[in-house]
Amino acid sequence: MTAFYATCTLGLEDVLAAELQALGAGEVHARKGGCGFTGDLPLGYAACLWLRTAVRVQQELARGRVRDRDDLYRLTQTVDWRRSITHLQTLAVDAAVRDSFANDTRFPALVVKDAVCDQFRDRGGKRPDVDRERPDLPIKLVLQGEDAILYRDFGGAPLHKRGYREIQHKSPLAEATAAGLLLATDWDRRSPLCDPMCGSATFLIEAAWLATDRAPGLLRTFACERWRDADATAWRNLRDQAERRAAAGLGHLPPLAGNDRHPGAIAIAQQALSAAGLAGRIALTQGDARDFVPGVPPRAVVINPPYGERLDAPTEELVASWRAIGEFLHARARGATAWVLSGNPELTRHLGLRASRRLPVHNGPIECRWLRYEIDDRAAPTPIVPGSV
Repeated sequence: MTAFYATCTLGLEDVLAAELQALGAGEVHARKGGCGFTGDLPLGYAACLWLRTAVRVQQELARGRVRDRDDLYRLTQTVDWRRSITHLQTLAVDAAVRDSFANDTRFPALVVKDAVCDQFRDRGGKRPDVDRERPDLPIKLVLQGEDAILYRDFGGAPLHKRGYREIQHKSPLAEATAAGLLLATDWDRRSPLCDPMCGSATFLIEAAWLATDRAPGLLRTFACERWRDADATAWRNLRDQAERRAAAGLGHLPPLAGNDRHPGAIAIAQQALSAAGLAGRIALTQGDARDFVPGVPPRAVVINPPYGERLDAPTEELVASWRAIGEFLHARARGATAWVLSGNPELTRHLGLRASRRLPVHNGPIECRWLRYEIDDRAAPTPIVPGSV
């Protein structure tokens, strides 16, 4: 058994913890921005392949007290780095530093890199090269005060990079965040779901993969596959099982529909759907949200509307967008449950609804609320009252 740490969007730690427990991870404990857990190497592979909410999965290699450069160098050399890669492969070191002997991240990262390369030179005469873009061995140093932890990153590229999106919409929602928000809802994965402001269709693709039991890592590769101590048989068995589950799950896709008023967003969404193996399986339309009519009345609605932090839109346009959402919900989503991501509490009142639940969560650097609304079966909208969210 070994110790791992998986990172996630702030606010989704409990969702990630539930995913880890479902995978069979041991000693799962949520912390700010992630979860610690224990398991063997195949569990690390499964975490990369199956975790929808995680951004990174890191295996702890060493920890100790570090007061200066020499302490950090010695701690790094306690790890046998040749178990992970050969001198013909590549590495990169990323550091997170707070209240330590170092003033920034660059110096301790350089110390770790030098210690790894020196170990290779001392034991074989040749050292691996550094590759910042796609290293075979991504190393993470966390240095807080005098406490240092060294990890190796199983995924390499962040896990939210599923492999189905090359072009991003102007205000993207990260795939892992979208999946975590979906997991935080009470959607049963069988009922019709729609997104009237779908952008590049991130919610819709993640919902489709969730409903069809498709592992989010099936389209990509991971750094751990290139390590010397990789268990190729275990990895192949995990992927084969995931492929079988995905093939069997396609027959369980519920009606999903999306809409956006920007033709460019719809074009990007169509490309992403095709790359995700969902071409022709999700209905997309282009137009204003208030005019969106899903082919099947939705039981669940998920929306990440603009709220002014990232998009340089005038206040009048933002208000109009939120009022359009309110009109759509009242007219087209009666009896449904809606979840709306809000980064601006002043805009939520324009929905004409009162939230029954509020989950604090971050969308990138923006502190948001994931708001749950029960849409009344009756046609008459709730009067809009300033401050009613």
